[in-house]
Amino acid sequence: MLFNSLIFTIFLPLVFIGYWITPPRFRNYFLLLASYYFYFSYNPWFLLLLIGTSAFDFWCAKEIQKKESQNSKKTFLILSLVSNLGVLFIFKYFVFTYNTTVSVFHLPYSFLHSFIIPAGLSFYTFQSISYTIDVYRGKYKADDTLSDFLLYVSFFPHMVAGPIVRYHTLMPQLKVVTYFKNIDWQSFVTLTTWGYFKKLVIADNLNLIVTPVFNDPVSFSGFELLLAGFLFVIQVYCDFSGYSDIATGIAKLFNINLSLNWRRPLFSKSLHEFWQRNHISITTWFRDYLYIGLGGNRVSHNRWLLNIFLVFLISGFWHGANFTFIVWGTMHGVMYLIEILIKEKFPAFKAPAFFGWLYLISFHTLSLIAFRANSITDLEYFYKRIFSFEDHYFSLQAFFAKQDKVFFVFMIFTLFILFLKEYNEEFAIVNRSPRLYNILKPAVYLVLILLIFMLGNFSANTFIYFQF
Repeated sequence: MLFNSLIFTIFLPLVFIGYWITPPRFRNYFLLLASYYFYFSYNPWFLLLLIGTSAFDFWCAKEIQKKESQNSKKTFLILSLVSNLGVLFIFKYFVFTYNTTVSVFHLPYSFLHSFIIPAGLSFYTFQSISYTIDVYRGKYKADDTLSDFLLYVSFFPHMVAGPIVRYHTLMPQLKVVTYFKNIDWQSFVTLTTWGYFKKLVIADNLNLIVTPVFNDPVSFSGFELLLAGFLFVIQVYCDFSGYSDIATGIAKLFNINLSLNWRRPLFSKSLHEFWQRNHISITTWFRDYLYIGLGGNRVSHNRWLLNIFLVFLISGFWHGANFTFIVWGTMHGVMYLIEILIKEKFPAFKAPAFFGWLYLISFHTLSLIAFRANSITDLEYFYKRIFSFEDHYFSLQAFFAKQDKVFFVFMIFTLFILFLKEYNEEFAIVNRSPRLYNILKPAVYLVLILLIFMLGNFSANTFIYFQF
């Protein structure tokens, strides 16, 4: 079930009404059943996988809590990690590993097709893993009920594509009785409206331009390939941050506050700043559970740099079983280290803001081409064509032939709206005048709602990060 599907417009009101008419002591049970039905609609069999892995992690956490010796605690932590990472490997990486082995060693076996990946597999397993690790570290006590833990993992607004919510953020909210009168209706309306605008009007319409280019790069000029890469930067940001906004807004209907996941990363002026603003929940997860697990900065200087690089490399591979994701992670790891080394060598150096932003956008565009490319062969062609500067390099003939010119006018208009709103949030231009802000805010969101129905792509396109 997608947030942008017709069935969800029926599901959400029914769950909302059912939740608030249910006696408080049974609400979490109702919400758990609703969340499981939400996930059941993707693939019934994968619901069993979700329940099984969650329940197993709950048992492992309980055993970690009960055991006295550190070795016994570590045994159950390893069981939790192996089970979760094993499921990830089977569904996301087994076919890739098998086909790569067959290809490299020229084995006499046929290639396998990829498995269907359970929606949100990486997100809910990471959230579950964080619980057992935190219990092992003594950060929390495993004194929750099974039903509360299952709801913590599977709460439907954020389960499939985040944000990955930590125990201390979500679990206490699930244990507190709240009241209908406390619903933050304004946040619900503004967050979901802005999220649907970014998804339906910008991301899904940009997909009509970007996908044909990445599916057939040989038909486009170097500049068209570069332009498609830049538009994909905007598409993936609007698609993923749009999901997070919708999820956060919907959670407000149940008086649940989800963690912040985006802080306008495209205004960043360095890669360091970018990763402090972009997909915050997964970035901090890798920091707390992988980077620190590798030793963090409590090691030698060279090992510290290696730890940083490994985090980027692994996070790249986390996105999918394709060499293109490894390239993407490697590019970010290398550039992140270069920024560190430059800062160490020239501590007083600070690039002008505009040039810092231009560098970040340029690098982000080139790296996301690797993220989006269908294969290493396509990626090699993209980079070769982009940097060749051959004849007709700046031709846009094939690009404009894909859509009507009016379509491009509308897209420029909607991107201008995106820029204005993000710019105002970044620099609080209108907010400086409370009177003007109070007048413009409802008018802006009313216009956004109208534009969603006028320009939105209602084809129920899946969210990009569902595949991860």
